Formats: sequence, C-alpha cells, structure tokens
Amino acid sequence: MRKSVTTAKTKVLATPSSIKNPFLPFIFAMSLVAIVLSSLLITNQANAAEKKKFDVCWSIYVGWMPWGYGADSGIVKKWADKYGVEINVTQINDYIESINQYTAGQYDGCVMTNMDALTIPAAGGVDSTALIVGDFSNGNDGVVLKGKKSLADIKGQKVNLVELSVSHYLLARGLESVGMSERDVTVVNTSDADMVAAYTTKDVTSVVTWNPLLSEITAMPNSYKVYDSSKIPGEIIDLMVVNTDVLKANPKFGKALTGAWYEIMATMSAGDAKANKAKTSMAVASGTDLTGYEAQLASTKMFYKAADAVAFTNSTQLKQTMGYVAEFSFEHGLLGEGASDAGFIGIETPAGVYGSSGNIKFRFDPSYMQMAADGKL
Repeated sequence: MRKSVTTAKTKVLATPSSIKNPFLPFIFAMSLVAIVLSSLLITNQANAAEKKKFDVCWSIYVGWMPWGYGADSGIVKKWADKYGVEINVTQINDYIESINQYTAGQYDGCVMTNMDALTIPAAGGVDSTALIVGDFSNGNDGVVLKGKKSLADIKGQKVNLVELSVSHYLLARGLESVGMSERDVTVVNTSDADMVAAYTTKDVTSVVTWNPLLSEITAMPNSYKVYDSSKIPGEIIDLMVVNTDVLKANPKFGKALTGAWYEIMATMSAGDAKANKAKTSMAVASGTDLTGYEAQLASTKMFYKAADAVAFTNSTQLKQTMGYVAEFSFEHGLLGEGASDAGFIGIETPAGVYGSSGNIKFRFDPSYMQMAADGKL
C-alpha cells in the first residue's frame, strides 16, 4: 500500500513529472534488455560489497512518516553511529519512482507495499528482503463513489486509480466481494499526485486511493467510502525493503535500521507529551495536523512492538496472502514476460516458499525484528 503534501504513498527529492507514471515499473519489468541487465548487475554487485555508507528512501504515507521523523530527530543517526555506519534517509516525491530508483540500485532500501516489492524489484530480478514489517492497511486504502452509497453501484463506472498498484488490487478484491470483476468497470490510470484534483471534476465519479488522499476525498460533499482495506486485513502490507545481497554483506546496516525503527515506535506509542510531539511532527510533514494524523493511524494496524511484527510475519496467513497477490500480479502481466504462472517468482516466508524455490527474489526475514523483540540490538 500512498501524498507529498498533496500526494500519499509518495516523496522531497523532486522528480520530473514525466516519470511520475505508474506504468514505469511494469515497463521496467517487461523490458529487461541486455543493457539494463548489465547495468543492474554491475550496480548490484557493487552495492553488495561490505561498506559503511548506505542510502534509503521513503515516501509520504501514514505508516512511513516515522522515517522522516527518525532522520530529523537524529534517531537514525544515533543507531547508525552505534554500528559504525552512515545511513542517509531521503524523501522522494513520487512513490513509484522511489521504488524504481531502489530497483536500479540507487538506494539500498526503500519503503513499499508487499505487492509493489514483488512486481517491481523482484520482477526486475533484484533479490529483495522485507527487513521491517511496519504495518498493514486496515482502512487506509479505500474505494470512494460520488453520490452512491453501495459498492454495487460502481458497475459501469470509470474508476480512477493508480493502475497496477495496491489500489488496483483493492478494487479487484472489492469487486469479487459483490460478484463482479474488472470487466464490469473501466479503470482510468491516474497519478496519485493528480487524484484529489481529478475527483473534484464533474467527469470523475469513482476513485480508489490511500491516505491522506482518501481522507481529503471522503471529506468532500456527496462522497462515500464504499469499500476499504479493513475488509481484507493483512493483505496490503507496508514494509522497509532492502537489497538482500547488501543486507547479507552488511548486517550492521540491518541492525541499525531496525533499532532506529523500534525506538521511533516506542516513542510514538508512549502516550505522553513526547509521543504527541513526535506525531505532530509527522502530521505536519504529511500536510495535516495531529488530529488528522491520528485518524489515519486509527485505520492502520501499526506494529509498534517488534514481537507483534514477528508474529505476523511468521504466520501461515502471510504465505497465503502473498499467493493472492502473486495471482493478481500474474493475471495483470506484472511478473515479467517469462512468467509462466503466478508462482514464477519465489516468495520466501517463515511458513514456507510460495512459488519457485529456484527463483526466490522476495524474502520476509523476521530475524532482525526478532533481535529487537529480544532486546539484542
């Protein structure tokens, strides 16, 4: 599963509007020409070596705001210093572009959803690990209709969303719940940066998006949220994903990132003045206030405790969820030209591998979160 002050799973490193195109990951995965493969191979080999300096990126979304706070407050630096490394944290103003840059080897880690981790870096041949399972959307992603109060009323409508994203996935799951499919609607690809403006026009009657965009849209007159991610709990998961080879060569990088994250989580969940100050900082950075940010947190299942994140990651449900995601991705051509079925790319979870054990490119590794839970970081 998002605004850049007007864009959600999105980022302050400006990127040209011409590349704010959600088809880019699809194109990237589907057109692995020799020169791109060579470039990625060289870059990733260089990144995999033992090193001291690392770069991670994030985009604005309720569950990822802690990374901006962690950088600004010095918490990330504190943990990096503890392990003798340097970690630069960069905000990027376009969610998909941030993942593209990670996939190209410009960053060692990037926040993204479970589906996007599979369909962009993993499908592009970049072995990636979910280092931190931060939360899952529990109402933060939703379908909104203008003037209609039932999801069934979406039949025959044009639906504006970021095509091939978790919004598209949510729509498909929602349509299934009312006995419909994508054949019953027309999907209109719309950048997250343009979603709110598009909805204000007369021609747009239905959108699927995430917070804080979702909150902005549902606050408008005659707008009704008819389906949201609370109907599919645990399926839209928000992660800090890192390059697997980089992590293997540099475990201190993983320890520093994980330690910083759970210090931030402890601060946020303390329920005191310091917690309110931290959340207010995150709220302002995402274009809202403390009340607005807490409303978004209310529809987010945050794993404030490492032990809870570990339990979720170890569950058999995670493997099943990734099966749903892989099937959707395969049906929409997101696993690459060579994909023969939904299991073409192996997804490793503690409960077992979904798909090909000989082509594992996406891994859920709870070991660093377990260290945090055990107080061993």
